[in-house]
Amino acid sequence: MLSREEALAKAREFELDLVEIAEKANPPVAKLIDYEKFRYQEEKKEQQARKNMREVELKEIWLSPRIADHDLETRLKKANEFLAKGNKVKLNVKFKGREMAHPETGYKVTDRALEWFNGRVAVERETKFEGRNLTTIIGTAKGTTEKEEETEKNEN
Repeated sequence: MLSREEALAKAREFELDLVEIAEKANPPVAKLIDYEKFRYQEEKKEQQARKNMREVELKEIWLSPRIADHDLETRLKKANEFLAKGNKVKLNVKFKGREMAHPETGYKVTDRALEWFNGRVAVERETKFEGRNLTTIIGTAKGTTEKEEETEKNEN
């Protein structure tokens, strides 16, 4: 343990800066470092963290209450691509005219879509009406992408 003056003298001797690390400790903790280099490294760490950070987007897939099986499958494959990239998907069943008289058809389409994913997705928001649209928001189930990556590695 050095006094403040001794620590400053050592810092001048080695041409470094005396930086206080933990001021509330008893006694306070200080370190001899090149402060400019330290700041540069911290900025690089922050830039790298910002670079690696990814914002999740919400992608929309439009469906109809009278959608054909193949059309539904095609749209769900596209939704699967969005989910694989880490995005969330909003499934919209759009009702037109007298289709609103039979909302159960929209619920059936949504149920068929969720069955197609076979438990690989998590329902973020339950199916509900927003005006003339029946919407459901889905995201990847925890651990599914990791499992898929492991199986791909094992296959190779």
